[in-house]
Amino acid sequence: MTPFDDLHDYLALPRLTGLRLAPDGSWLAVTVSALAADGRTFRPSIWRVDTAGDGRPAERLTRSAAGEDGAAFLPDGSLVFLSPRPAPPATTHPGPEEEPAPDSPGQRALWVLPAAGGEARRVTAPPGGISRVVTAASSGRAAFTAAMLPGASGAAADARQRRARADAGVTAILHESALVRYWDHDLGPDEQRLLVLDVLAGEDPQPHDLTPRPGAALDEHGFELTPDGRLAVTGWSVDDGGGGLRKDVVVIDTGSGERRTLLSVPGFDFTAPRVSPDGKRVVAIRERHESEDQASALTVIVVPLDGGALQDCPETLDLLPGLEHWPAELAWAPDGSGVFITTPDHGRGPVLRADVGTGAVTRLSSDHGAYSCLCPSPDGQFLYVLRSATDSPPQVVRLDASRPGEPEFLPGPAAAPPLPGRLDEIETTAADGTPLRGWLVLPAAASPDTPAPLLLWVHGGPYSSWNSWSWRWNPWLMAARGYAVLLPDPGLSTGYGHEFLSRGHGAWGGLPFTDLMDFTDAALTRPDLDAGRTAAMGGSFGGYMANWIAGHTSRFQAIVSHASLWALEQMFGTTDCPAEWRRQLGTPATAPERYAGNSPDRHAAAISTPMLVIHGDKDYRVPVGEALRLWTDLASRPGHLAGSKFLYFPDENHWVLSPGNSLIWYETVFAFLAQHVLGEPWHRPGLL
Repeated sequence: MTPFDDLHDYLALPRLTGLRLAPDGSWLAVTVSALAADGRTFRPSIWRVDTAGDGRPAERLTRSAAGEDGAAFLPDGSLVFLSPRPAPPATTHPGPEEEPAPDSPGQRALWVLPAAGGEARRVTAPPGGISRVVTAASSGRAAFTAAMLPGASGAAADARQRRARADAGVTAILHESALVRYWDHDLGPDEQRLLVLDVLAGEDPQPHDLTPRPGAALDEHGFELTPDGRLAVTGWSVDDGGGGLRKDVVVIDTGSGERRTLLSVPGFDFTAPRVSPDGKRVVAIRERHESEDQASALTVIVVPLDGGALQDCPETLDLLPGLEHWPAELAWAPDGSGVFITTPDHGRGPVLRADVGTGAVTRLSSDHGAYSCLCPSPDGQFLYVLRSATDSPPQVVRLDASRPGEPEFLPGPAAAPPLPGRLDEIETTAADGTPLRGWLVLPAAASPDTPAPLLLWVHGGPYSSWNSWSWRWNPWLMAARGYAVLLPDPGLSTGYGHEFLSRGHGAWGGLPFTDLMDFTDAALTRPDLDAGRTAAMGGSFGGYMANWIAGHTSRFQAIVSHASLWALEQMFGTTDCPAEWRRQLGTPATAPERYAGNSPDRHAAAISTPMLVIHGDKDYRVPVGEALRLWTDLASRPGHLAGSKFLYFPDENHWVLSPGNSLIWYETVFAFLAQHVLGEPWHRPGLL
């Protein structure tokens, strides 16, 4: 028995989600999410992991029922974190000539735990809550984003406006720009503002609002402070025309609030800005916008912090010239000589080190892991990271920061659980001669004598890869029930170069579909797989492919389609990001043939395979209308609903995140597959 044999045991597994290194390099603050006592949600806490590598066990630092995350450090070693826990009455003080803002239950406030130990102190608690916090490396200054209503000046004014809206029963939002929703939440009436304060300045430091009228400019952006805290460097969205946004990088003086643009070029986004240790340079990811003719292309650039507009700056440095990577996370080496970069690569997620002086790029990780949360040690010797893999949840490890090597595992808050099978790599060749690869999860009992049924599982994105652990889309739960799970990277996947990424650009139902069929054919030549018992499933782009597969082949006994795209012309006008579709496909008016040629709904009449359709009502990226239209189209044709089902979540989003609904999701998928693939009677989950 493993934790994957019982869904309750699986949901109870602790999940490592964040990592920060103390200024002296002696310990790591690790964020761990675990099932709450009532079983209805997951709650984060912060743990201490020593870096000495002497086997000392991890120690839990925070224990409130509300949970804590967002860890950062002040120069003296004090730990800053975010939590909605209530503050002791003695720590609530009004500011100068200002009435106190009431506590806002459920909203995250800024707390600090002294380096010497003792009780944590609440520093500031904006009524709208804090989204993210960063600290300056050599000062006590912290910057954070907080939700505030338009026109509010200070926490007390914001609280009054919120109270007035609530008392009047007003929930309406007035929009004056194209975007109105994002993934799973409405945009507005709050706006994200960037504030700074000196955490160590007495018992009641007052935040300074750097962006009193930002609109939506700060939504979903990362930011940093220079080491002395005098400047903030942040992403900044601007209108790019046609209802789209372009992502720039701006610099804000934390004393005066004066703002200037650092990175801005039409047709490009600049994200993930990181300030060098000497405070003189900024490294960022540059992404060329996709178009109808070409896919996106990313690289990493370095610019001087005091530089002008990018196109006029001769000192701009491309750290990955000619390397077709898809950079995800950046961190400076402590001496500023290089930049650490994570990127997908052939089903892995390695760490690269790019030397700023020579341009040399070194791959530091030599295993099949995927790395995140880059934390270089102060002496430059090690890189502390979270390592996950298709067959391992995130764990705390360290790498040599200068040369390739294997990860050294540290005693973290949770050990990797035993798996109900093994992981193989699978390779084949596409119809056009392109090499293809993916992963194959095999149940422990799979053998030529007892071949396993095959489940083709298509990843989302489409710009993505099966290269790391997923708590939400976990193939090992399927393996525990006897299925082999094929995890392929078809055209449009990241980690194989720009040409591979471009395969299928603007034609999702073309090469990506034939790649998936080629993968399936290759897998089913194995004697330990049963070609007579197969199913296909996927979510988001994977759900699109599930729908496309349903309309183009009857080779599978069942198809599971989660958060899927069905009628592209309909979705263009209802998704939260229509500008992304306009860039790639044009519009239904200007390029009707591209929408018609890529839309799964045009092939509804050909569907004969039973389908399990799943969708959450709070999914704004792929609105629930796609599932409703799919279900209606299936129902309108005689016999199309035979054996099919529609699992609907009124309060879930694109992913289905709450423990209870996640359990129901898997129970329903298990029962549906067992009926159509294993030939078992349909077993309706008890709570449905």
